[in-house]
Amino acid sequence: MLLLKFFQLEGRFPSAPHEIPEQAVIFLSEQTQVPPEAWQDYPWEGITIRRHRSEIRKWTGFREATLKDAKKLESWLLNDVLPTEHRYDRLKEAALSHCRTMRIEPPGPERLKRHIRAAAHAHETRFCEGVYQQLSSSVVERLEKLLRPQPIADGESEWTAWQNLKADPGKAGVESVKETAARLRLVREVGLPATLFAGVPPKLLERYAKRASVEEPFELRRHGKPLQATILAAYLHHRSEELTDHLVDLLVEIIHKMGKRAEKKVEEQLSGQLKKVPGKLGVLVRMAEACLNAPEGVVKQVIYPVASEDLLKTILQEIQNSGPAYHNTVRIALKRSYQSHYRRMLPELLGTLEFKCENARYKPVMDALAVLKAYLPHKAPSYPEGTKVPIEGVVRPIWMPLVIEAAGAPPKINRVAYEICVLKALREQLRCREIWVMGSRRYRNPDDDLPQDFEARREEYYADLGIPTDAKALTALIKEEMTRGLAALNEGMPGNSKVKILPKKGGRISVSPLEPQAEPESLGELKIEMARRWPMTSLLDVLKETDHQVAFTQFLRSGTEREHLDRRVLRRRLLLCLYGLGTNTGLKRMATGQGDDSPKDLQYVRRRFLSLEGLRHAIAQVVNATLDVRLPQIWGDATTSCASDSKQFGAWDQNLLTEWHNRYGGRCVMVYWHVEKKSTCIYSQFKRVSSSEAAAMIEGVLRHCTEMEVERQYVDSHGQSEVAFAFCRLLGFELMPRLKGIHRQRLYLPESGQTYPNIDLVLASRSINWDIIEQQLDAMVKHTVALKMGMVDAESILRRFTRSNIQHPAYKAFAELGKAIKTIFLCRYLGSEELRREIHEGLNVVENWNSANGFIFYGKGGELATNRREDQEMGLLCLHLLQASLVFINTLMIQRVLTGAPWSTTLGTRDLAALNPLLYHHINPYGVFDLDLDARLPLGDYMPTGAPAT
Repeated sequence: MLLLKFFQLEGRFPSAPHEIPEQAVIFLSEQTQVPPEAWQDYPWEGITIRRHRSEIRKWTGFREATLKDAKKLESWLLNDVLPTEHRYDRLKEAALSHCRTMRIEPPGPERLKRHIRAAAHAHETRFCEGVYQQLSSSVVERLEKLLRPQPIADGESEWTAWQNLKADPGKAGVESVKETAARLRLVREVGLPATLFAGVPPKLLERYAKRASVEEPFELRRHGKPLQATILAAYLHHRSEELTDHLVDLLVEIIHKMGKRAEKKVEEQLSGQLKKVPGKLGVLVRMAEACLNAPEGVVKQVIYPVASEDLLKTILQEIQNSGPAYHNTVRIALKRSYQSHYRRMLPELLGTLEFKCENARYKPVMDALAVLKAYLPHKAPSYPEGTKVPIEGVVRPIWMPLVIEAAGAPPKINRVAYEICVLKALREQLRCREIWVMGSRRYRNPDDDLPQDFEARREEYYADLGIPTDAKALTALIKEEMTRGLAALNEGMPGNSKVKILPKKGGRISVSPLEPQAEPESLGELKIEMARRWPMTSLLDVLKETDHQVAFTQFLRSGTEREHLDRRVLRRRLLLCLYGLGTNTGLKRMATGQGDDSPKDLQYVRRRFLSLEGLRHAIAQVVNATLDVRLPQIWGDATTSCASDSKQFGAWDQNLLTEWHNRYGGRCVMVYWHVEKKSTCIYSQFKRVSSSEAAAMIEGVLRHCTEMEVERQYVDSHGQSEVAFAFCRLLGFELMPRLKGIHRQRLYLPESGQTYPNIDLVLASRSINWDIIEQQLDAMVKHTVALKMGMVDAESILRRFTRSNIQHPAYKAFAELGKAIKTIFLCRYLGSEELRREIHEGLNVVENWNSANGFIFYGKGGELATNRREDQEMGLLCLHLLQASLVFINTLMIQRVLTGAPWSTTLGTRDLAALNPLLYHHINPYGVFDLDLDARLPLGDYMPTGAPAT
């Protein structure tokens, strides 16, 4: 019976008794009155099991696989699966599913592995041959040239042009622009055909690009011609997009940096000269009274007695160096700085990047770029007479005095000032992607982000989002929700003692702080019991035990096709690498120094086997195991709520990601965590501190690979916006922020003329514009589908819909829908103290997760001591994995304690509600310190100066 049920569920027979869950054995034992031990005595070899399997196959309509079936399976994998998937576990799952569909018993584990590998090898051979046939002999020669060792001096390591291509850009500056542009030109000089990888799935391309990034030049040189050319071409195609993105990032960052540096320079110059005069208004009053009392008097006799000459000079200087005069000084400083230093980057940018725009509104900027490019060789300070230079839509009014040197038709234009204005206008439109860049990935044509088959599959896409295709039906539903919410809030306000509408400043909302809850009574005793049973448990042992239970290291595979290391040795080195990176102590500190695991061995494993994708799969495996192992009587039912917040980590700043954080006062990067209510982090993202937290919030909900379904998302004020409210509604989950500026919020009416007297002071002056939502619903759904299907990341989408692009019709529609959804949320938020407490508790869980980061990530003072983005992100993903493993092991420990006597009845309802598995009072992250007083360092004995020799 157990074999039959397993076969019906899995489509195959179990390979060993342990594949049958113990609960299933016990359940069937109770039903059949057969002791569970009988299952262990079942013969797994011989005529009995063969007969049983034959009968099950016959009864279920299956048959054994033949050699012909195996060939068909390989062909199916080759043509239908391998173009889009290469992970062995996914291929195995697809093969088993296909056999089940065909009513065939799949081959045994070893035979199935051979068939999958044969299909993978055939696919690689076919794909590589296809790519190689498209490359001319000259292109192949240029590819091989990248791998040739360059002449080097004695004692230096071998160097190739290929290694230079893989370097990341440095800090935003002119030199970084030149180096990045040179790398991009080197890639383009290879001359890969534009259509070389047309129609190739991105996952397949990334696989070969990843392989090129982890192999050394001598390894690449050993490959056969087709495979070598394919790997190199795939990497160069991928790298070309990356370098283009880097170059645009440098452009955007440097233009911003120029302005900030000019402001700082002017402020430093003025700080020593400028004296602020306190009480200027009082001086003005005294002067006015003196003038009115003696209207015909002499200045020295009337004014100077109440305001001395020196005082008036100081006031005049302060006024001249603030307001419009100050900003004009900043613009002059910016012009000088650009002319003397930053202007050198203009030929590199205009000569390497190709800008495009399809919006006629920004044609003046494109024409201005053409003028700049045409006159790059000219040295004159102004443009020749008769040159048509676009002004409107390019030069802001405050820059006119510096740009126009002499009026006329056309006017005389100062080139340096005009170039600054053009670059500033370009930066604004690049950020919202109205102007895009050829060959870029993140700054590409925004229309390429959207589903190209939308018209043909419109109804299917609407159904996938759960949105009615009739726009008026959607707006009617939201109108009804708004009306109910506003009515409920209006009726409940008289009895709501925690929320008040204050009449000051045009109406303000006041929300009383939440009252503290009762302290849990028995959690302290639980912590003591955990520390008694598992005293000072090594964090490395926690990681090792998690891998024993979950086997997450199976996802950390080599970027190449072959793995020669013994799996046990590899597993030990993987765990040491994960621990060294996750604690930030580094790989050197994790080497035993006894020859078994040298620093060089760990560096090899880290480079070859650790990848961002593999770490994310390992984290998802641990998170899923944590969600699965929980006992409902202790942790409650499965939750669908998640909270997210950011955490800043100090980092080296010679890269494009690290930024100065004004609030925290240091150079840092940001990690955005998504943590469910019982301290299990389902997703993390590595971002710059100025990036959108609202975009990171949406990205995490969509991209986490765990089995959790997120229906409610808690964020703080930085994680929300009106556009984010709209996207979350269309994506099918609720955005629930804790708003810092709750007093400034306004509630919108669904229709004009509605009255709600108890909340009238905080009602907006207009109602929602439903017409724009109905007109732009298709455009909104297109962007939402692109986001959900992973065609584009959330930050790229939300960058289009910012206040700098307020004229975009889709932005207006998203903003109006967001106002409506936010109004619905605010009505619930203000009317329910329970909801406010729920959001607050969820965000407290994230704060607790953030506090544990410092306990684990203690090496190097918690600073990311590298400038390579991949190394920074990998270190923080290893931290995520370590912390998730700690939560998993603590969950098992707590359950072991609470399911035994006398603890099974000790914790009350409040204790269970406050129970948190992210505890570390019983954990030792530092290792074991072995002190042997008899052991000595080979240094000899110290002899004080002048002491007699013995």
